[in-house]
Amino acid sequence: MTEETETRAEGVAGIRDVVSIRLPAASAYLSVLRTATAGLAARLDFTLDEIEDLRIAVDEACAMLLSEAVPGTDLTAEFELTGQEMQVRVEVATVGSSAPKRDDFAWMVLTALADDVDAVTDSPDRMAIVLRKRRGAAHSAAGPA
Repeated sequence: MTEETETRAEGVAGIRDVVSIRLPAASAYLSVLRTATAGLAARLDFTLDEIEDLRIAVDEACAMLLSEAVPGTDLTAEFELTGQEMQVRVEVATVGSSAPKRDDFAWMVLTALADDVDAVTDSPDRMAIVLRKRRGAAHSAAGPA
């Protein structure tokens, strides 16, 4: 049995895929990222509500980053699918920007929609937001459906 066959034999719970997308750092291209997010979340059998939460969270994270992005550069998104969880890292090039503000409305939206959110500044000229969403995870900020 090959490694690929073994992964498939484990079913969806055994999936560990990484998908990377690079787009111009402009809001006109975010619809591509929202569509990719929905498709990848559906691959993990997320519910429609979970898929919509992820789409909105990715869109909001990108909007936060695009306001700090160097014009003419790219936005990169890396989606890691592992069993029942998706991790999304969106990143842009910046000029002397600090981490996103964790006390503004956009950050509150992110933390309400994702199970885990973090801002990452690995270097002074790069900024990233990493969010995770688990299938079926109850989130304290979620209200009645």
